[in-house]
Amino acid sequence: MTRHGQLIGIGEDAIGQYKRLHADAWPGVLAKISACNIRNYSIFLKEPENLLFAYFEYVGTDFDADMAKMAADPETQRWWSFCEPLQRPLESRNEGEWWAEMEEVFHHD
Repeated sequence: MTRHGQLIGIGEDAIGQYKRLHADAWPGVLAKISACNIRNYSIFLKEPENLLFAYFEYVGTDFDADMAKMAADPETQRWWSFCEPLQRPLESRNEGEWWAEMEEVFHHD
């Protein structure tokens, strides 16, 4: 199992819509997240900086393949078409990232 932390910005005017979308997340999208070996997935909001922090645990054996499977899913693509315009990717993110992946520097069970 690997833990992942990710960060992205969100427009101040988009926060309400983003919360409404996630309060009623689509069952097919949630099922695809689980099918792609993601567990314990949470998104947190930090205001007034308007940053979203995502945390999840990956329990599979091929992260890249599972992420490609998720990205190829039509319902997930449709979900992203609603979410992505609300998000503001960080300029410091790595090439190919939408959400900036963070380095885990400490963990305690």
